Amino acid sequence: MCLTSSDRRQPGTCSLTGVTHRPSSLIRYLPWVLIGLFAVGCEAMLHASEVSPHVDPAAAVVLWLAVILLAALFGGDLAARVGQPAVLGELLVGVVLGNLSLIGVPWLEPIKTDTYVDLLARLGVLLLLFEVGLESTVSQMLEVGLSAVLVAALGVVAPFALGWAVGMWLLPESSPYVHAFLGATLTATSVGITARVLKDVGRSQSGEARIILGAAVVDDVLGLVILAVVTGLIAAAGSGAPFSYADIVFTLLKAAGFLVAALFLGVRLAPRLFGVALKLRTRGVLLGVGLSLCFVLSWLANVIGLAPIVGAFAAGLLLEETHYREFVDRGERNLEDLIHPISSFLVPIFFVLMGMHTDLRSLARPEVLGLGAALIVVAVVGKQACSLGVLGSGIDRLSVGIGMIPRGEVGLIFANIGLALSINGEPIIDRSTFSAVVMMVIVTTMITPPALKWSFSRLPQR
Repeated sequence: MCLTSSDRRQPGTCSLTGVTHRPSSLIRYLPWVLIGLFAVGCEAMLHASEVSPHVDPAAAVVLWLAVILLAALFGGDLAARVGQPAVLGELLVGVVLGNLSLIGVPWLEPIKTDTYVDLLARLGVLLLLFEVGLESTVSQMLEVGLSAVLVAALGVVAPFALGWAVGMWLLPESSPYVHAFLGATLTATSVGITARVLKDVGRSQSGEARIILGAAVVDDVLGLVILAVVTGLIAAAGSGAPFSYADIVFTLLKAAGFLVAALFLGVRLAPRLFGVALKLRTRGVLLGVGLSLCFVLSWLANVIGLAPIVGAFAAGLLLEETHYREFVDRGERNLEDLIHPISSFLVPIFFVLMGMHTDLRSLARPEVLGLGAALIVVAVVGKQACSLGVLGSGIDRLSVGIGMIPRGEVGLIFANIGLALSINGEPIIDRSTFSAVVMMVIVTTMITPPALKWSFSRLPQR
């Protein structure tokens, strides 16, 4: 899955004039001033909510959003400075904020259970998957080639099987649904990290890059189908229905049928939809129509028992630039550019919140630490199996396998869905297991850039 970030301006450069200034002492100490203000504000908010029942609920939410967004900015910047993706910094700063209570600072604990913040994070996930879909097209899926298809298929099946095996081994008391969900969190790839490294080392046009990026598109679809099947079975079990192989087949057909139907109908109806929208003279038509399509398909996916992110991804996948080219021709920005500012606001909320749900105390327990370590091993080994799908000669299979390792946002999205699913009142993914998954996401995301650079350094420049 692709997740890219915009270029950052040079420190000390004014965004309006472009003039470079020497940082003052105030700027140097600004982060600490903000931390102090947040501490005072959070303490005042908690005191006010205890004293008066008439506190505007929006007051707390906007304060939490300010904390999350500024923390995400600092975390993303620090990650970029050490050559890591911003998403990793956002996740790690969330881990720090969510565990401040361990040192006697409980001010931010209400963020974890705030329903409004959680809702915004869920919207951020939908926009993230919508953006991922927009970066791919149906024609690209049809042109990826046999090697990319085999790489994607093996890169989904092997990690799923290995993840299930790890669950059976280390969580024998848990239900098979827990084991299956662990396998599902290991399936899809966050290939945006790999795409950035490929560009940095001048290999973005290599044969390895074409296979990796092509496989990522198919990988996304297969991972979402597996997620749909697993969540469908868990939802059925939660309602008291017995396990049935017929249910697996039905859910698989339902997920595949939804994606095919959405793409088939969308490709035909989207030009007509945007043709009608083109006649409207109000502002924001392209953005409004695009988001509406994303939300409608997300709702439809949920109606038929699939995760809403499946619908959001399908909405992005079926939209191509040719559908709304006339909007661009008359001077409007394209849909990706219009979506980006909104996702820049909502998506970091999701990553910081996921980090805050990580319990560092659980990682001190040997069984949780062992589960995290085992997930890391099978996450790496499972994606190396996909290199066996490379056909022909002249392609470095090790580089292809390494390029498919990072889980990034995808594993977090899957694990977060598991937090919301339960059977007989017991969550499929508890906080300890979630912390182990986050550990796997962090490590696989961190090791990929240096590993891929090393792998390509072994090869002659082509």
